[in-house]
Amino acid sequence: MNPIHVIGAGLAGCEAINQVTKLGIPVILHEMRPTKSDAAHKTEHFAELVCSNSLRAGNVENAVGLLKEEMRRMGSLIMVQADKHQVPAGGALAVDRDGFAMGVTEQIKNNPLVTIVYEEVTDLSKLEGTVIIASGPLTSDALFANIKEMLHEDYFHFFDAAAPIVTADSLDYDKVYRASRYDKGGADYLNCPFYTKEEYLAFWNALCTAESAPVKDFEHDVFEACMPIEEMAVRGEDTMRFGPLKPVGLIDPRNGKEAYAVVQLRQDNAAASLYNLVGFQTHLKWPEQRRVFGMIPGLEKAEFVRFGVMHKNTYLNSPHLLDKHFNLRNDKRFYFAGQMTGVEGYVESAASGLMAGLAAARAVLELPEVEFPAETAHGALANYISNPAIENFQPMNINFGLIPPLTVRIRKKREKNAMIAARALEALDKFKADNSIE
Repeated sequence: MNPIHVIGAGLAGCEAINQVTKLGIPVILHEMRPTKSDAAHKTEHFAELVCSNSLRAGNVENAVGLLKEEMRRMGSLIMVQADKHQVPAGGALAVDRDGFAMGVTEQIKNNPLVTIVYEEVTDLSKLEGTVIIASGPLTSDALFANIKEMLHEDYFHFFDAAAPIVTADSLDYDKVYRASRYDKGGADYLNCPFYTKEEYLAFWNALCTAESAPVKDFEHDVFEACMPIEEMAVRGEDTMRFGPLKPVGLIDPRNGKEAYAVVQLRQDNAAASLYNLVGFQTHLKWPEQRRVFGMIPGLEKAEFVRFGVMHKNTYLNSPHLLDKHFNLRNDKRFYFAGQMTGVEGYVESAASGLMAGLAAARAVLELPEVEFPAETAHGALANYISNPAIENFQPMNINFGLIPPLTVRIRKKREKNAMIAARALEALDKFKADNSIE
């Protein structure tokens, strides 16, 4: 049997490999690291989490929580490893990023159906048979140019960002306190409170006037869901207080007070020795990060093991190029997966790899095409990226707005979302049974 080529060993690529090999089809994985590195990855592991270590909300009343549960039911490799390497994060699913990446890497490398070729792919026409392109938002310039030439379509550009990480033992625990918003889950977050408006405004002014790293013209178009903290600050003095620094529900257990603004730190590794600054993606110069973020209460002497960075992301005009199977409309041997398709977020990227891998494998085996039900989170994502009626296509996280509404009116949001989730999971189970999907 001819192998399927998968380009890129990120979340989408690894999930695609998992789906393909489950059906007994061999895979040739083309991964350019460590032969050639990129601007964001730091290790040689597959499925490295570049930005946050959070896979976001865990409950199915949240759309991304529903997507994760659907992936579990589809036998997702990414979800198995995420659940295995979970670290405390309140109601969210966060992982020990090293343990998670190493776990995924081990599973792929030990799969007898996978052959790994460490190389930069620069000419897709040289690969025979079915190809899944999951090279990610950091696709090399050479492959980028080759894809662009093959598609005869323009890409869009946006920037993604990674938050700084500090050591736990360098924090001032006389100022930092442990709590989760509204006591949801465990007291998993470390909280750095600005108790007075004056100290918050001093921080805000320093952030607004800090020096950023130079950017090119096209780099100013910032994706709203991953906005650098300094970009948020310049939109107004209260913008951060209604965003990542929102103090509501974060009562200091030591004094029963609610601060004027709160910076949250989330556990980043299993040993709880590292914490990342939630929502603090940034393009500030590194000395400026040390100076300005050192004004955050409790971080005055913080040791930064990683400063925030930004990097270019690229994505396709997918509604005009791809169908619901993530299959190229004008050349059926090519599939795309990951953030390149316009799905935004770790979980969404992995889910796109799951769908592309399943579709490609079934095509190779000459099995009938299958479409995830529109009521499911997977189906909603597939419909979004493939709908040619969408103008001004932008990357999108999964959300309940993409899923068809209920036929009955439910006033309470949580109850409504729970019913949507129950309907989705029932539809997914039926979909699996009808199509003999394990």
